[in-house]
Amino acid sequence: MPTITSSYQQQVISNPDKIAIQTASEAITYRDWYTVVCKTANWLHLMTAPRDAIGIFMPNSIAFLQLFTGAAMAGRIAATFDAKWKPAELEQRLAISSPSVVITTAELVERIRSKESTIIIWEDALVQILQCDSSWCENVEGEMPFYMGFTSGTTGVPKAFIRSHDSWIASFKCSRHDFHINETDHVLIPGALIHSHFLYGAISVLYLGGTIYLLDKFSPKLSLNFIENYPITMLYVVPTMVEAMLLEDIIIDKPIQIISSGAKWEVDSKQKIQEQFLHIKMFEFYGASELSFVSFLCNDSDKDKLGSVGKPFHNVEIQIRHTHLHETSVREVGTIFVRSPMLFDGYIHPESRSIHSIKDDKGWITVDDMGYLDEDGYLYIVGREKNMILYGGVNVFPEEIETVLLKHPDVEVAAVVGMTDPYWGQIPVAVIKGHASKKALKKLCMENLSSHKIPRKWFFVEEIPHTTSGKIARMLVEQLIETEVIKN
Repeated sequence: MPTITSSYQQQVISNPDKIAIQTASEAITYRDWYTVVCKTANWLHLMTAPRDAIGIFMPNSIAFLQLFTGAAMAGRIAATFDAKWKPAELEQRLAISSPSVVITTAELVERIRSKESTIIIWEDALVQILQCDSSWCENVEGEMPFYMGFTSGTTGVPKAFIRSHDSWIASFKCSRHDFHINETDHVLIPGALIHSHFLYGAISVLYLGGTIYLLDKFSPKLSLNFIENYPITMLYVVPTMVEAMLLEDIIIDKPIQIISSGAKWEVDSKQKIQEQFLHIKMFEFYGASELSFVSFLCNDSDKDKLGSVGKPFHNVEIQIRHTHLHETSVREVGTIFVRSPMLFDGYIHPESRSIHSIKDDKGWITVDDMGYLDEDGYLYIVGREKNMILYGGVNVFPEEIETVLLKHPDVEVAAVVGMTDPYWGQIPVAVIKGHASKKALKKLCMENLSSHKIPRKWFFVEEIPHTTSGKIARMLVEQLIETEVIKN
């Protein structure tokens, strides 16, 4: 069975001098890329055991991708760690993943307090890697795990999830079949590789033989400059990046495809970006760390369905079920269940280190997102069950309220959470970043929402906390509200 690196050798044969990865300061051809990945695999083979977790605590770089793919080629599991995490958050994830070795930089090494793993500075590792053999006889099976990530933790402690080669190979087929990505594409990856949306974007393009352009960190101006000055055909984003690029006075007058995920891309933002990118094709997809691709929407073919998250990918089945597991009717809200060859293996049990699957006996998985299917098979997301506010016994989804609030031009970010109330049980509370007035926002809500969905309390703040993947960190928002209540 193929693995996520098994196409590299063929790419060396067919196009050895083609650029595989380009950054602002360096580039590497497919010939050299295959060589360094093989050397890295041999290095890890010598110093670690099969299926060991290999910690990668590195900034965005060719080196990050080299370590990730080298670990995969060697039959190890790459565990990625974010430099934005607080020391306690990093230690928590190190404890869960238990890597045998962690590769990091001289700048980041002081943040690692754990004594359980061997810590190696990248510059020292590179000296050893370059001395290793450049040939590799691949003996890794497709069902083997290769990637350990962490759910973004919008409401609490994140979980470690495991993905197999097979699951990403099936996802690569979606990239080719549904997004039409191939070896001719030049793809800009402007976000952090710790975020699986951007990591997948990079690894999938390398598998398919295209060229990726990697930024050290996201900058809207630099992203647009790359698009202007390089033959970029495609761009991976999350919606907050789109909003940042809209603030730049740069018009892109060449064909480009945008692939967005991570949070709902609001209709207003989709319309505005078409004024900046004059020849744009937009793909928005719904998925999750556990599910991979689920559904996608394209502005070319789905113009009447922009409020949805699209139709299922070609190899995905979707069911909407009641709590008692019977399927719902058309446009009836229920829990979204997914079945596909792209599903994750399971969560890492923090004590036994075993993989705990959440598939049912027929291969279906849910992450407790709520939604419905329309008469044409398009999926609509209503919200997450765990985010739901129970107001006087009535279910209120904060995502629906946030969508309305974001229609106001002076609202930059809106977050709605539930606050305990002695009479109603919970009440919806809005936290706003922007310059809109409470009066204007209440009026907007009254025009668009039922009375029980209108926020009962309002807080205006300078910043709203987000997770690494760009989602609202609801637990931190709740803590922010508590702080504001105590202050006032």
